[in-house]
Amino acid sequence: MPNINRRTLLGGAAATTVLAAAATHAQTDMMKAMPDLKGKSILITGTSSGFGRLAAEDYARKGAKVFATMRNLPRAEAAELEAIAAAEDLDLYVIEIDVTDDAQVASGVAEAEKIAGGAIDVLINNAGISTAGPVEIQDMEATKLLFDTNVFGPQRLMRAVLPAMRAAKSGQIFNVTSQLGRVIVPSYGQYSPTKFALEAMSEQIAYELVPHNIDVTIIEPGGYPTEIWANANALTQKLLERADAKHLGGYTALIEQMRSGSGGGGSTDPMDVPNAMAEIISMPAGTRPLRKEVHPGPKPQIAINEVSAKVQVGWLGESGYGPWIKAVNNV
Repeated sequence: MPNINRRTLLGGAAATTVLAAAATHAQTDMMKAMPDLKGKSILITGTSSGFGRLAAEDYARKGAKVFATMRNLPRAEAAELEAIAAAEDLDLYVIEIDVTDDAQVASGVAEAEKIAGGAIDVLINNAGISTAGPVEIQDMEATKLLFDTNVFGPQRLMRAVLPAMRAAKSGQIFNVTSQLGRVIVPSYGQYSPTKFALEAMSEQIAYELVPHNIDVTIIEPGGYPTEIWANANALTQKLLERADAKHLGGYTALIEQMRSGSGGGGSTDPMDVPNAMAEIISMPAGTRPLRKEVHPGPKPQIAINEVSAKVQVGWLGESGYGPWIKAVNNV
């Protein structure tokens, strides 16, 4: 099988049907390879729990230099990670970063780059929050917090790591969105709007970073039993406490359900997400997918992702942006 790299396709021959097919098979084979993270420096946001915590431990055990970031230090979760790193002699550093804080993002990334001795190899924008309920009852406090965390947070981190990544002409960025970044379930508040926005921003920057040999992958998990559900319930109860009756009155049944609080995610294994990202990290630069749907059950966004890629290539594939569009969509 020839070594197909989407960057090399930009430098010469057009992508023929045969080459495209070969690239697809090569990508499938590479995704099945055992992840090799030795020597990689990986910065992860939101490592106090969930996907971020699991990824931080797993990647350090696989030989990566991990920068596990979280807000509100000192805290028990940070101490636990540091104790694990010490006990197992892991190359793991806990750094304080609140993704909504410009200064903490800048200083945290600078600290990680100093320890790494240069550019971060992999950025994983994992931190995220949610509230429940109809859009009408989402006041500006809730709306701003969700957008600041789920959209502006990843933008802050990308801007912080990209100058060094571009200078190194390499890098990988993961932005964790959701199935609900491509499909809609009513009464999930501003969660879907923020994840739709992150999907769009991620795809746009993926095109723009092609000349710099930096890959961007959007991870789209389905429901998993992580702490996001409990955190969402807490934020939702605060929202209900300050909500105006004139907005609550139109959604009696939904509000009753919101007040009861609920878990979610079923019995799926949250390690699916770190495992998927580890496999993608181990793939050669330029062959990594733009999107990766992760869930053992239904993945309704797949059809949308396929149509989206086809439309982008059909619309701009032969324009001046064509090489970028084709490279990212592996055409």
